[in-house]
Amino acid sequence: MATLTEGRYACEFIISEQCGTASRDAIIVKSGQNLKAGAVLGAVTTAAATSAAGTNTGNGTMGAITVSAGAIEGKYTLKITKAAANAGDFEVIDPQGDVSGIGTVAVAYSTGGLAFTLADGATDFAVGDTFVITVVQSAIKYAEHDPAATDGTAKAVAVLFADVDASSADKPGVAIARQAEVNGSEITWITGISAANKALGIKSLAEKFVIVR
Repeated sequence: MATLTEGRYACEFIISEQCGTASRDAIIVKSGQNLKAGAVLGAVTTAAATSAAGTNTGNGTMGAITVSAGAIEGKYTLKITKAAANAGDFEVIDPQGDVSGIGTVAVAYSTGGLAFTLADGATDFAVGDTFVITVVQSAIKYAEHDPAATDGTAKAVAVLFADVDASSADKPGVAIARQAEVNGSEITWITGISAANKALGIKSLAEKFVIVR
């Protein structure tokens, strides 16, 4: 007699959720994946950044800006805090008003989701010279949570409600994204995840008030 294997049903991992669709989000699952209900997800965030100089004493220029996971949408301010010949220090203040990082002119900077090099010019920067870096988020897609990833999916943020086959193209789906309890034995983590990374993933889900029981 043939052995039949019963698959996982949509939403069977849910212990409790808010009324209506308050716990659910309509999402886009990134192409190249065939995910089952209960898959733990991360968000793939793509963004672009532009910079504009103020009326500065120094005439150095901002190089190409790379945006990665951790960047916040909005305006960052880069301000020179220490002047020096062919150098100088600066701080980067994020859109929420917090210091995101500290860097040096002509040295590659990579902190808080922003990477760039502020080049020195023929005229040195003075204390107070500024650049404004504007980060604009574009499409947010979801993929299987992967602790080793650098595209944003290293942080667990949701659980897939039902199967989505996005093998050949982006596909719509539904995720449990907040204020819910889920059965830890009925959600799926990426193959090979360590106990430590799973614990971190459970903690990240809890930050979204998705509680693993």
